[in-house]
Amino acid sequence: MRDKLNGLLEKYKKQVDYLEIRFEENETTNIRYLGKSLDNLSESQSHGGYVRSLYKGAWGFCSFNDLTSLEKYIEEAINQSRFLGAAINEKSKLSLVNPIEKKCSILLAGKDPRTLTLDYKVDLFKHYNSLLLSTSDKVTTTTSRYFEKTQKVTFLNSEGAYLEHGWVDMEARFSATAKEGSSVQVASETLGSRKGFEEMENLDQRILDTGKRSVHQLTLKPPKSGNYTVVIDPILTGLFVHEAFGHLSEGDFIFENPKMQEFMKFGKKFGEPFLNILDGAHVPDHRGSFSFDDEGTPAQNTYLIKEGILVGRLHSRETAGKMNETPTGNARCLDYRFPPIVRMTNTWIELGKSTVNDLISDVKLGIWAGNWLGGQTNGEMFTFASGESRMIRDGKLAEPVKDVNLSGNVFQTLSDIEAIGNDMYWDESGGCGKCGQSGLPVGVGGPSIRIKNMTVPGE
Repeated sequence: MRDKLNGLLEKYKKQVDYLEIRFEENETTNIRYLGKSLDNLSESQSHGGYVRSLYKGAWGFCSFNDLTSLEKYIEEAINQSRFLGAAINEKSKLSLVNPIEKKCSILLAGKDPRTLTLDYKVDLFKHYNSLLLSTSDKVTTTTSRYFEKTQKVTFLNSEGAYLEHGWVDMEARFSATAKEGSSVQVASETLGSRKGFEEMENLDQRILDTGKRSVHQLTLKPPKSGNYTVVIDPILTGLFVHEAFGHLSEGDFIFENPKMQEFMKFGKKFGEPFLNILDGAHVPDHRGSFSFDDEGTPAQNTYLIKEGILVGRLHSRETAGKMNETPTGNARCLDYRFPPIVRMTNTWIELGKSTVNDLISDVKLGIWAGNWLGGQTNGEMFTFASGESRMIRDGKLAEPVKDVNLSGNVFQTLSDIEAIGNDMYWDESGGCGKCGQSGLPVGVGGPSIRIKNMTVPGE
């Protein structure tokens, strides 16, 4: 098969500037309880691939499931790129990457979920869902979901690269909705792993705490609206660095926005010297970790902000070529139905030196915010919803509050970070969405951080 594929690449590569082929074998398991019912149970397999062709600055892309007609799909992708390239008539720009030939085994640090029966997984999540329902008669709705996906990828291109690699990804999501009168509160717990299935086991206490939290929040009041010094926990730190800053660091976004090119200039100060932000897949056992991205670029870690100064951004080979920079291994696709685009992998803020008590002890009036319920970004503006929060009064955690949303401008917020904690935590629950490719596994991490002058809508 490899010889046949290389023969096809050799036959067609002179018609275009660049040509690549991807094959993929996928296996998925999906279990979902909704309320008392098993709402969804499925196992599936899929086989497919794509051909991607570049000619005079234009891409052709053809996705397929019929592997027997590969030559036809190669010709279709080439015809697309040549037709569009004739109109665009620009020089194709791909940053150089040394072609690598390598076969990588699927590695798991722990228990392989593929060795476990479907019955075992169904019974486990039935148990978790029963725990959610048992916390109170005020819990009216629950969801308990498990999703597992194995991907085996073969990639080769007209430059001589040949890669075989893959991964097993697991994700669990739980939520409880509590209602009393007209008051409704939702609590959630989400986790993911590429280490092993034991990450999905022994979650009873976390599940019970989730259900209890939804009920407890019915009795709470929101804080008074205003600007506060806010201490956020590592989970919210990870959400913030991914959503609010990570997407702004993606090379395609910057290249397509002249104003952002001006604003995101290397050497610009965005924070204090203790602020360091990175993205990279070259850290083991996280959901955004891999050996090679979907263009065959080796995984690496990239400083985005170093000692408060903007020093990097995330690239595919094309965005790096267009901006005369170095590819960073951030070209990723959800699966063979989509072309690779610039995406984050694992994004994190490095540890600081302050203890959590240090962050809180000199705050006269503030808010501690942890966990997350959701959020949204619009360019450089963001709003995030905290899953649980407490007031800070005279340097100590005080009464719990509900419905705490944090809003602001990401660049102003970065400059308003006053201190960074030493309590690093990785949140593996994220599924990133961009350009119709939703649910791409990523890792986010960081310590607790203290931010001054954060806007908190409330009463």
